[in-house]
Amino acid sequence: MPSPDLVQRQPRVRAVRLRIGRGTLVLPPLGIVLLVLVGPIVVLTLYSVNLRTNIPGTPTAFSSANWKDFLTSHGNPFRARFFYSMKITLLVSVAVTAAAYPLAYYLAFVARRFRYTLLLVLIAPFFTSYLLRIVAWSDIVLNNNGVINQSLWALHLRAHGNGVSWLLYSNFSIFLVLFYAWIPFVALPIFAVLENMDHQLTEAAADLGASRFKAFWTVTFPLSLPGVIAAFVFVLIPTTGEFIAPLYVGGPNNQLFGNEIQSFFGDSPNWNYGAVLAIALIVVVLVLMLVFGRFLNTDLRTQRSER
Repeated sequence: MPSPDLVQRQPRVRAVRLRIGRGTLVLPPLGIVLLVLVGPIVVLTLYSVNLRTNIPGTPTAFSSANWKDFLTSHGNPFRARFFYSMKITLLVSVAVTAAAYPLAYYLAFVARRFRYTLLLVLIAPFFTSYLLRIVAWSDIVLNNNGVINQSLWALHLRAHGNGVSWLLYSNFSIFLVLFYAWIPFVALPIFAVLENMDHQLTEAAADLGASRFKAFWTVTFPLSLPGVIAAFVFVLIPTTGEFIAPLYVGGPNNQLFGNEIQSFFGDSPNWNYGAVLAIALIVVVLVLMLVFGRFLNTDLRTQRSER
């Protein structure tokens, strides 16, 4: 018969084995994350300080000259391009979020049993290639001989052959194409929050004498803020590094910061300076995620405390 001490030790051994097993299951995905996400950032960091080079046989030595040029050089064109890109990105993000909110509200509160059908119709065009849709905007819609200009000529609103020049290769064309590309996806997180909201709260506000607008402004909108912030971040983060749309519809004078990074790794190879621009953009994206993630967590904690 086993001793009492041995019987008491057995559960502890089993508990330790379970903890080791759970930790082992985490190791493969953790290794993949480190390899796929952290690994390229480490390599870019090495390039940014000249410890690696894209030219074979070139000796390497630590140097922060590229960082000093980007951060402190007076009149650096890439730093100016960065602020220009952030301005376009913020404008697009605000406009898309503001336009997506009424769309999500209609799907959640008005469309009723047809909401999922309408949602499918809304996102159906986006099952095609992103690049193909950008080229369609450039060559078919906004071109000098495109659909818009031909319609203006047919309606005799402009002289034939005299197209609207700013439709393509301008800030307007970049804004329009990015707006089109993101609005269905930005509506999804707002729709999800509105759909799961307790609709009896707005009914209670109406019973207490609140008008429809006041019930929306004091009940519906505050409760939907987590979805609004998530939607804003959803479009803000990817557009900070966007380079496909500006490449096709922006023209050479309206390129964004992502195009500058792409050119250093492709057109005029200088991977060391390109890595500096890429790391700087990654840092900005991380800061934006921390800032807006904090606001999102605050909203969620406020809702839980109210409940």
